[in-house]
Amino acid sequence: MLPCNVIVYVNDEGKTVVAAIDPIAFMQAVKNETLGEVAATIQGKLKKVLKVYKKF
Repeated sequence: MLPCNVIVYVNDEGKTVVAAIDPIAFMQAVKNETLGEVAATIQGKLKKVLKVYKKF
């Protein structure tokens, strides 16, 4: 299981902020090629979600 935390909050300006931890950066400490491949897949999916969010 990868820690794929997504953080959603309202900043001081009243705007909603969505942020996500980069799974590849997080998993660099673990020397496991399979986990690296999974982290890359998850990173791609998170980027797609955040890209859609930015349209709003």
